[in-house]
Amino acid sequence: MVVPVIDFSKLDGAERAETMAQIADGCENWGFFQLVNHGISLELLDRVKKVCSESYRLREAAFRQSEPVRTLEALVEAERRGEAVAPVDDMDWEDIFYLHDDNQWPSDPPAFKETMREYRAELKKLAERVMEAMDENLGLDKGRMKAAFTCDGIHAPTFGTKVSHYPPCPRPDLVTGLRAHTDAGGVILLFQDDKVGGLEVLKDGEWLDVQPLADAIVINTGDQVEVLSNGRYRSAWHRVLPMRNGNRRSIASFYNPAFEAAISPAVAEGGAAASYPEFVFGDYMDVYSKHKFEAKEPRFEAVVKAPKTVEA
Repeated sequence: MVVPVIDFSKLDGAERAETMAQIADGCENWGFFQLVNHGISLELLDRVKKVCSESYRLREAAFRQSEPVRTLEALVEAERRGEAVAPVDDMDWEDIFYLHDDNQWPSDPPAFKETMREYRAELKKLAERVMEAMDENLGLDKGRMKAAFTCDGIHAPTFGTKVSHYPPCPRPDLVTGLRAHTDAGGVILLFQDDKVGGLEVLKDGEWLDVQPLADAIVINTGDQVEVLSNGRYRSAWHRVLPMRNGNRRSIASFYNPAFEAAISPAVAEGGAAASYPEFVFGDYMDVYSKHKFEAKEPRFEAVVKAPKTVEA
């Protein structure tokens, strides 16, 4: 089985119905699919690759002194002494930093800020087009998902970008690249390395490669889309395996609800009864931050039962 690849340009042509069906299949049966001809220029994507790769080169020395590296070196040394060692299961072989509208961005390389601002603006537009396709496939009014995310336009959606690199790992049997998890939020748009693999999605009990594909944008659905779709779309478990060779670049952007947004199933008229509770996204994130790598189903109930902060 291969993760679906969808030509997004056909959404506006004679093959619209077939393309919509492919998106529905990706959402319902995979939780992952790849978009090609998505409207983001190849020139911009090339610039994104360049500035993110350059930013890692400036961070590489710090990664070599990081806790994952020190921990792995200690395990290898213990093994040389004849001691029994077990794989590390509470950290990831990953260098990361985050971009939000209100945090400090790297000033080196000089083109980083301008390039990533332009890229993030294009991704927001793409995310909203994907969400409109989801609305239509779910039988909802156009813009229903965005309205839920933004409290009917009162608040801006939460939009963050995680710039990651997974450097070559000398002992991939002793550490994870990124532990298996589902994503907490809404629509995730990943611009992954087109040469170095490692990303896997869990499909019908089997881990499958999300194959590197030049200039594609990988879409996956998060927990909030699962709730809004009343379980019709499922957030998929995924992970990253460390690789002995190659430095994997991964630029994931998250189009999430505002922290104030109340999320509940957006059941179409005449549809099934709601299967998920209503909760505030900010409260869900409080629970998720403590249980990210655990089963997702208890999180939906836990967020309802968790004590809420009462403002004076």
